[in-house]
Amino acid sequence: MIPQPEKTLRKSTLRKPKAVPKFGARGSVLELQLAAQIAFYKLPEPQREFHFHGLRKWRFDFAWPLWKIAVEVEGGTWNGGAHSRGKGYENDCTKYNAAAQLGWRVFRFTTDMVKDGRAIAQIREVLAAELAKDSP
Repeated sequence: MIPQPEKTLRKSTLRKPKAVPKFGARGSVLELQLAAQIAFYKLPEPQREFHFHGLRKWRFDFAWPLWKIAVEVEGGTWNGGAHSRGKGYENDCTKYNAAAQLGWRVFRFTTDMVKDGRAIAQIREVLAAELAKDSP
């Protein structure tokens, strides 16, 4: 069973914290759901809101810098969210192309992919492969 966040969160409980707290305590409800899944499966802890580019302010939702693996949660793909409209989509392309140029593997997941478990299944496979490479 994949853990789900509380569905009764109010906007007041999702305010941006003053200090960057530990893993899983910030982000969109969808990001919090994926963070809960990562913790549930006891995967290596990612860095949240990881700044990966020296000249731009770009961040990844989740990152494992040791392996240059990043995860982006793309909300609003079915309702005209920023990631699926013209300029937002173009900006994402620029960001992901720059990441690839720096050697990052970026895995992008939609709302449905997080909710139905496809996202965490692929993340588990990718991290398992990296961990296998690191073991003697």
